[in-house]
Amino acid sequence: MKTHHSPYQPLAARMRPLSLETFVGQRHLVAPGKPLATMIEKSLPHSMILWGPPGSGKTTLAKIIATRMNACFETLSAVLAGVKEIREVVARAKKNQQITILFVDEAHRFNKAQQDAFLPHVEDGSIIFIGATTENPSFALNNALLSRTRIYVLKALNDSDLSQLITMALTDREHGLGEKKLSLDKDAEKIIIAAADGDARQILNILEIATDFADDKIISKAIVQQVIDKSWRRFDRGGDIFYDQISALHKAVRGSSPDAALYWLARMLDGGCDPLYIARRAVRMASEDIGNADPRALQLTLNAWDTQQRLGSPEGELAIAQAIVYMACAAKSNAVYTAFNDAMADARRSGSLEVPLHLRNAPTTLMKELNYGKDYRYAHDEPDTYAAGENYFPDKFKPKRYYYPRANGLEIKIAEKLERLRILDEKHKNKK
Repeated sequence: MKTHHSPYQPLAARMRPLSLETFVGQRHLVAPGKPLATMIEKSLPHSMILWGPPGSGKTTLAKIIATRMNACFETLSAVLAGVKEIREVVARAKKNQQITILFVDEAHRFNKAQQDAFLPHVEDGSIIFIGATTENPSFALNNALLSRTRIYVLKALNDSDLSQLITMALTDREHGLGEKKLSLDKDAEKIIIAAADGDARQILNILEIATDFADDKIISKAIVQQVIDKSWRRFDRGGDIFYDQISALHKAVRGSSPDAALYWLARMLDGGCDPLYIARRAVRMASEDIGNADPRALQLTLNAWDTQQRLGSPEGELAIAQAIVYMACAAKSNAVYTAFNDAMADARRSGSLEVPLHLRNAPTTLMKELNYGKDYRYAHDEPDTYAAGENYFPDKFKPKRYYYPRANGLEIKIAEKLERLRILDEKHKNKK
């Protein structure tokens, strides 16, 4: 049951869930039988890092855990708190008869002195530490702290989750907008969902502002567009929806247009887009549209991502720009992308086919007696370092070709090699 809320609280605060049953999203963590649900059910609290994008429910989850564990809930900001504040929290925790959960927002901003101050108390159980971060904990937190916590990865809410939040907000008469009896135009809902970019807090903020301009109890597309244009510059500075811009950037890279790619990159950064989001998408572009035609593209995008993580702006943004220009100029191939999708489809259809005996490992005597590894041909001992005619698919699966290298970049050489190997396979087959 929800607690009483002040009428002056924003919609996002009023709609904050107080139980897992009303929590939207993160089913991989909070659904029955999943890690956090099991932890709460069995009352086995432990220190953890909640790593996820803004509005994914990190703070809410921490509060739900504290409530269900009947724990004392202390909060600190890694930006504002110093060693003194940490020691005060620990002192109070040691006096409490109940478990104390210390929630630290923006944990990636903790410096070494702050981490060292509470690390012993996490280790001896005086406090249960829950840190919330939008940054990769591997880069942001030291190994001593990481070794004493479990990391749970939260995901941006999907469209279905966001649609559910909108419905809840429009129908909840006690905490939401239900008393206003508003309806939301379908096109308007799509725009709000796209603008929120997986952020629950963002979508409720947009919705709340849009309700102030609703005509005849209807929140229209025009109203939502007006709200987003004025208030959410990072998503829609020039009238184009956020995802249209990342799509334009991706297509410019795919179309080998470095200048257009740079323009869309600049548009997104100028609009306030998180550079790390673009860095992640760049990695996808490297594998999907360049692949083995130029494998250096993948490494360059990973380096750009790492640079942004380590140095921030503007150095990181320049590294991302370098990667974007390189990819736009690089040879293109979606051969690996296509092959992988086809292989995944076959793997799902074929089920759990057994690994052939000759491909199995045989580290024990029993396995050898069961013919594990029997008749396996070690490629290094074969002519041309290739076991011509060997089958590496399951026995009941007809060998199939997925990968067709394109006539671009390094894949020209790859195609030539694979063709030579196919000729060797045919010769071996004809000898039988």
